[in-house]
Amino acid sequence: MTDTSHHAPFAQRFEQVVANVARVIQGKEPVIRQAVVCLLSGGHLLVEDVPGVGKTTLARALAHSVDLSWNRIQFTPDLLPTDVTGVTIYNQSTAAFEFRHGPIFANVVVADEINRASPKTQSALLEVMEEGTVTTDAVIYPVPQPFMVIATQNPIDMEGTYLLPEAQLDRFLMRISVGYPAPEAEAMVLRTQKDNATVDQLSSVMALRELDAMIADAKTVQVAPVLERYIVAISRHTREAPEVRLGVSPRGSLALLKASRTTAAAAGRSFVTPEDVKVMAPSVLPHRIILQPEAELQGHTPSEVVVRALQTVPVPRRADA
Repeated sequence: MTDTSHHAPFAQRFEQVVANVARVIQGKEPVIRQAVVCLLSGGHLLVEDVPGVGKTTLARALAHSVDLSWNRIQFTPDLLPTDVTGVTIYNQSTAAFEFRHGPIFANVVVADEINRASPKTQSALLEVMEEGTVTTDAVIYPVPQPFMVIATQNPIDMEGTYLLPEAQLDRFLMRISVGYPAPEAEAMVLRTQKDNATVDQLSSVMALRELDAMIADAKTVQVAPVLERYIVAISRHTREAPEVRLGVSPRGSLALLKASRTTAAAAGRSFVTPEDVKVMAPSVLPHRIILQPEAELQGHTPSEVVVRALQTVPVPRRADA
């Protein structure tokens, strides 16, 4: 029997946000759902795809759908850490140093082509993503809450880019790819191009306090001990795979738990099922796995490792859960 008593409003509001974003992203509902799950799990999102498929549009539509402050930062090789976090300047009129907040001080920060910035600039972003604060001149400045970085990167055009370090990748709750639209959806974009809704025309369908309440609500979704063991077993399987150099960290297990909770709440349930875990694992785990060089040369991928873990680790029976 499905328990819908407590989380039905959550599910309804979840669908409202998905439908709103879908007005500007045609034919990509599963991708939109994952992005909304990430937001409601209090996580950061990495969108990796080729140009022109709507990565930035997705990020902006999410920010517009909830009444959040947002900024966009175009990452370039000459971008300095202070261009992201802000800078302390001397104000002659007050004869004092003042901190000028950078674009990172917003609820949603769209970091476009994040892999084009230098490692030094990326590390400045790392502190904010993990701690929710900016430290400058020994003073700590908190960023607005909730806080989400939606970063995009193009995996094809790698010239002049810097690979994101493992520590930074691990800070992203999920990595998704938008992909090309289906032919019908692409034709619809062309057909309705004149009167199609643009991101700037989107109105918010959720207030900030509602979002805060939903993030807190998702944390109350119950996870049976057997399901906690199931998540740990999946992560351990990735660490023990022969072609893997670095498997899923405990932070990855925790990320899968968070995303599974939100997925359950979005389905109107107050408990997590093995299916919730299976649905979220392909978006939450692969970017945390590093393969052995020879495995990469043979064409293996981290996603294959996750798929095999899901196929190999026994699924808890409903009676156990």
